[in-house]
Amino acid sequence: MPPLPDLILEPLVRAALMEDLGTYGDVTTRAVIPADTTYAARINAREPGVVSGMQIARIAFHLVDPALKVETLKADGAEIVPGDTLMTIEGSAASILSGERVALNFAGRLSGIATLTASFVAETRGTDTRITCTRKTTPGLRLVEKQAVLHGGGFNHRYSLSDAILIKDNHIAAAGGVPAVLKAARATASHMMRVEIEVDRLDQLEQVLETGGADVALLDNMDTPTLAQAVQMCRGKIVTEASGNMKLPRIAEVAATGVDYISSGALTHSARTLDLGLDF
Repeated sequence: MPPLPDLILEPLVRAALMEDLGTYGDVTTRAVIPADTTYAARINAREPGVVSGMQIARIAFHLVDPALKVETLKADGAEIVPGDTLMTIEGSAASILSGERVALNFAGRLSGIATLTASFVAETRGTDTRITCTRKTTPGLRLVEKQAVLHGGGFNHRYSLSDAILIKDNHIAAAGGVPAVLKAARATASHMMRVEIEVDRLDQLEQVLETGGADVALLDNMDTPTLAQAVQMCRGKIVTEASGNMKLPRIAEVAATGVDYISSGALTHSARTLDLGLDF
């Protein structure tokens, strides 16, 4: 997958560096490392997974010191094993130490998301089901967390409230029911905007199909037999998405129903940071 332009990511990385460097910079490094000391460092994998955040790590080191020589050996999306060297950084030891934590924080967090996503995707093997994330992301980090999902082989749901019309249960309640809310949505949606509606019962789904106007049915918190029925009802009519309590042990049986997408907030809100380290 082609990387995002550095220009888009730089403000995010710059803010993280300013947070970490504080008002006076890296006082420890300035106190104990002579200014002319140079070193070579490596970012190494300490456990297996799928890497993400290497582009951001490179940006972090170059924002601290454009003179650093940074070489990426494992691109975002690559599978890694313990002992793999993901990146080498050569130049000012002080600069490397000042950028280390921000680079590792991003790389570890995003690699954790990519790794968890890859585990979900593996459970769908042999089916046409796609794994997708949600908007349950860390505030301010949505762009890069969703990129990490892509690096893990998943797909992205909408990025923001403005990307698509997604009618949830509270919208239905406030708008007066399924027919009313679908008609209102279609009356205002442009020809470029898709409409998705959440249902948690088969009688609701029947209303959706009878009313028309929806492109996607979000099948929420259904048990597997009910979900399989819902998928059959929608086949050839609208796209289906399973959501709600979509944890790793359940993914294979849900994918076997033939559902088009499985969305899981766990990909971003419950991913464990992958253990990466920077070694001189």
